[in-house]
Amino acid sequence: MLRFRPGKGSLLSQLSVLGVLVAILEMSSPIVSGQSRAASVSSPEKLSVSFASIAKAVEPAVVSIDAKSKVADGTTKAETAPGDSEDILDFFRRQLPRRPVYAVGSGFIVDAAGYILTNNHVIDNAARVSVSLESGEEFVAKVIGTDVETDLAVLKIDAGRPLPFLKFGDSDKAEVGDWVLAIGSPFGLSKTVTAGIISQVRRETPSASAFQQFIQTDAAINRGNSGGPLINMDGEVIGVNSQIATSTGDYNGIGFALPARDSSNVYKQIVAGGHVRRGYLGATLESVKTEFAKVYGLREAKGAIVTSVRDKQSAAGLAGLQAGDVIVSFNGAAVENAVDLISKVAGTAPEKVVNIEYFRDAPTGIEKKSASLKLQERETRSRPSNEENNSRKLPINGSKAEVKPFGLTLVENTPTASATYKLEGLKGLLVKEVNPTSYIADVKLSTGDAALGEGDLIQRMNRVDVTDLKTFTEAVSKLKVGDAVVLHVVSYDPRFRVPQLKIVQFTVK
Repeated sequence: MLRFRPGKGSLLSQLSVLGVLVAILEMSSPIVSGQSRAASVSSPEKLSVSFASIAKAVEPAVVSIDAKSKVADGTTKAETAPGDSEDILDFFRRQLPRRPVYAVGSGFIVDAAGYILTNNHVIDNAARVSVSLESGEEFVAKVIGTDVETDLAVLKIDAGRPLPFLKFGDSDKAEVGDWVLAIGSPFGLSKTVTAGIISQVRRETPSASAFQQFIQTDAAINRGNSGGPLINMDGEVIGVNSQIATSTGDYNGIGFALPARDSSNVYKQIVAGGHVRRGYLGATLESVKTEFAKVYGLREAKGAIVTSVRDKQSAAGLAGLQAGDVIVSFNGAAVENAVDLISKVAGTAPEKVVNIEYFRDAPTGIEKKSASLKLQERETRSRPSNEENNSRKLPINGSKAEVKPFGLTLVENTPTASATYKLEGLKGLLVKEVNPTSYIADVKLSTGDAALGEGDLIQRMNRVDVTDLKTFTEAVSKLKVGDAVVLHVVSYDPRFRVPQLKIVQFTVK
């Protein structure tokens, strides 16, 4: 790949560019063959020639998509106010009153037979999907399958001849600073090419699912670019352009593409079986942070903490996993965090037997255990609404809150309180209020939600059960600035209608 990085000599002396790509060899072969790179060059003009060559070779396989909604709704969604964030999905789903609703986007051909990959939100709820080729030809497309979790869809057109198509590259080799091209139809302007660099890899966004870790780029991506390819300097697809971060609804310098590793897997599964099958562990997870590693004596802050096993007949339940276990290895591969484990499990076929290694806190110390389990199949669920998520608004009434342990106002969990917060039969200290001026108010879970709020029940602190307010307050008073704290907290989760464990990790300030 071409890399643009400062070197020991002049800036330009470090540029390395592949030679001019050959034109389409055969219409039934990939447009770009991934040929070897040419010798290094020393002028931006050569870089421009390389961009032009790649664009010329790739564009015939990039398509424009128009989708007509099944329902011409008479309602109008509110326009985005200045300063509000919006991604491409919001634009595509905005409706006009009493008129047919159209969504516009991009896609690219991935097989000579006419299979096309795009974003699910481009064709969501569409009654008719039209695909326009570079030649100007227009075809009605058939939806082969969709995957809500990754926001991908596979279409098929019948052109009566082999079509030019693009090849997936190895997105795992993409590095920050690599040059990339984004190609699509922003604002309906087909064959638009923009260039930039990779700004970050494995980027999570607030609106992403657990199966979306994006390649971030500063190549201009606008409304209508959704579903188009992100191209590396070998002319290969390394991502599907999916989201933008913006305060205006348009390009603000930050775009996100789903890596080819994930999009290629989804495409292959949909073509083969019409849908995506993912492995399922049956446990909710939290990432190990520095504080947890310190308190539990782990060598490094890596791993995924099991916070609950809701179904005893799930893979996790049958393997004997318990809340508090820390999974550190999955089928011989180290587990970095909760998202990494979810990705590894989801990327493994259901019914496959896998091996895991985990730590368990025991009276005699931390014990390392292992287990074999057969993964089940994950069900595709709709994402929870804002009212159902874990975030809580902190109570701010203008009065000064009395300073309590960690800035928390705590009470014993009485039968009345238990009924109020649906925590019957559980022991611990109940959070009644969080002082918004305390540092603990800023502590977040790995999901980005506030770690503590009214109705939470603190059951353990640093491997010791929490029994009463006096003992807990004394234990907190002995902590020093810089000490690590791990709280085991239970709260009622309306999504599952049962109490759920949260691992709250922070450093005393």
